[in-house]
Order: sequence, then C-alpha cells, then structure tokens
Amino acid sequence: MNLVEYIDKGGIIVYILIFLNIIGFTIILWKFLTIPRKNAMIKNIKSKLDLTNRSTLEIQIEYEIKKLESGLTYIKNIASIAPLLGLLGTVYGVFKAFEEITQKGLGDPTIFSGGISVALITTIAGLIVAIPHLFAYNYFISTIDTIELKAKKELLEK
Repeated sequence: MNLVEYIDKGGIIVYILIFLNIIGFTIILWKFLTIPRKNAMIKNIKSKLDLTNRSTLEIQIEYEIKKLESGLTYIKNIASIAPLLGLLGTVYGVFKAFEEITQKGLGDPTIFSGGISVALITTIAGLIVAIPHLFAYNYFISTIDTIELKAKKELLEK
C-alpha cells in the first residue's frame, strides 16, 4: 500500500491532521525565518542605551518578545490536538471493526484486522504530526527565553 492509499484509508481524521500539519509547518518556517532577524535587532540594544530611556527600551524588549512568541500557541495546540485526533480515529476505527463483526460474524478475520489497521493509521498520523510540532515549540520557547535573558542582561550591564 502506498502513502496515498494510507491517507485515503485513514479518512477525514487524516485529512484534518494533514491540514493542521500544513498550518503548523508554515508557522514553524515563519518562526525560523523571523527569530534570527529579531534576535539581531534586540542585540543592538547596547547601542541604543545612550540614546533612549531605559524604561522605553524595557517596554520595547517586552513588545519584541511578545511578537516573537506570536504563533507559538498554534504550534503547541497542534502538538496537543494531533494525538487526540489520532486517538479519536483509532476509537472510531475499532468501533467500525466491531460493527463489521456484528454484521458479518467472525468467520473472516480480515474484517476485524482491516478495521484495526485503519484505526492505527490515524494513531500513526497523529503522532507524526504531533512530535515535530512539540520539538519545534520547545525549541522556539527555549530560543526566545535565551534572547530575552540576553536582552535584559544588556540592559542591566549599562
């Protein structure tokens, strides 16, 4: 079975997971492109210290950090929701497998195994979506925390 057949067998849950994955990876790519630029801008704080009020710079740092954090909630939510959607698909697949057994009996084991394999496709898809989003979220939070600490350190050293 090829990837397209697995996706098709997974049904609507897998399509929802693919949609969430596209949204999430778009945000992740956007973050990878914007964080280095913002980091460079925040690093220039020392040069602005002589020209600007310290409290104004603190407010500007907080504002820039909030901008860096924007979008991360979506990544975190995708990482949290994807395994639950996978589990929902699994429960639905098992339900359908038992429904088939009820209608056709246990004479053909492929009836049950087919339903279970469909159920597991959604679990796998949910984990495939969730794991990289969780790693990306934690990476970005750690990176932004480091940027914030460095910026505040710059303010204190002057």
